[in-house]
Amino acid sequence: LNIIDESFCDISPDKSLIHLAKQNNVIILKGLGKFWGLAGLRLGFAIASPKLIETIISHVGPWSISGPAQFIGKAALSDNNWIHNTRIRLKKDSIRLDKLISSNNIKPIGGTDLFRLYKTTNAQKIQDKLAQNFIWSRVFPYSENWLRLGIPGDQSAWERLAKALEE
Repeated sequence: LNIIDESFCDISPDKSLIHLAKQNNVIILKGLGKFWGLAGLRLGFAIASPKLIETIISHVGPWSISGPAQFIGKAALSDNNWIHNTRIRLKKDSIRLDKLISSNNIKPIGGTDLFRLYKTTNAQKIQDKLAQNFIWSRVFPYSENWLRLGIPGDQSAWERLAKALEE
């Protein structure tokens, strides 16, 4: 059985392996926590062959997803304009973030349009400086030089980040 977590794939649907879900040994997992920003909703779903879906359903209770979560999830997944516009905005914003960070001698090394990964001489020092400005970032325990940042959500967050980097 192959279980593929596509939690981050909604930002780049061209990378999805959803076409493999027809096979009887593949389950694709999706969630509304990342791209849709609905982590608190705790809503996700599986895409698989009818045979596998029957097996999954037989192991899940009748109240596995609340009515409000179903309503919100359906609305989110049906809003094609929001999906399209958000993908475009996040693509532009990821480029903008890389430019802002690069101007501070921090090197972009990867990520997605939801978050970016950077190499620096001291990620912990930068994380501490950002935290003093209420900006959450992630340092990896296996690399003292890697720092991950999410895409700022609005203009005030962009301004706060720029100010924190100047200090």
